[in-house]
Amino acid sequence: MLTLALNKGRILDEVLPLLATAGLDPLEDPRRSRKLIFETRHPGLRLFVVRSGDVPTCVVHGAADWGITGKDTLLEHGGEGYYEPLDLGLSRCRLMTAGDPTFTPRPGQRLRVATKFVKVAQRYFSAQGQQIEVIPLGGAMELAPLIGLADLIVDIVDTGNTLRANGLAPLELIENISARVIVNKASMKQHRAQLRPMLDALAAALPPAPAEEACA
Repeated sequence: MLTLALNKGRILDEVLPLLATAGLDPLEDPRRSRKLIFETRHPGLRLFVVRSGDVPTCVVHGAADWGITGKDTLLEHGGEGYYEPLDLGLSRCRLMTAGDPTFTPRPGQRLRVATKFVKVAQRYFSAQGQQIEVIPLGGAMELAPLIGLADLIVDIVDTGNTLRANGLAPLELIENISARVIVNKASMKQHRAQLRPMLDALAAALPPAPAEEACA
């Protein structure tokens, strides 16, 4: 019996119909049940639903053989201990820097960057040779530049309406984000005969790639 870890929220909503088309859907709707582990229409697969950041953790440590979560989560996790064989093209959005469009850093200035994507921000600005102080925030990122807490933010950008309403703007693209399939490295080797048909069925169920859309 193989185990699939799914991301709660928007990704779950978009992935469940895809799993149904692939014959991998749960026998009960996990959004309306208090159960923790769900049997599926496939006799060799069960699944559970966790927070986004827990999906790669469960896969890396072997609690799940494979998982589905956003690329933003994987970038923050670091990418060790799993393969990333499939981009589902769902839950598309952008991970960007944002802030006051008139802001110009002084030469040698150490920027204050507010974000929940601490590792992503550190890697991105380090690659540009820019020193930063990361200010970890769990939400309301747009507020940080307005109250002087940070010079810039790193966040998932939706339509940009909230940024514009507060005199801010998306600035630099870090990564285009979508839902990705990840597979435990040991499971891929030991259970390839079972995993490969599931991955192929999921890939075959994918709709044509849509035009890029904003995060919901």
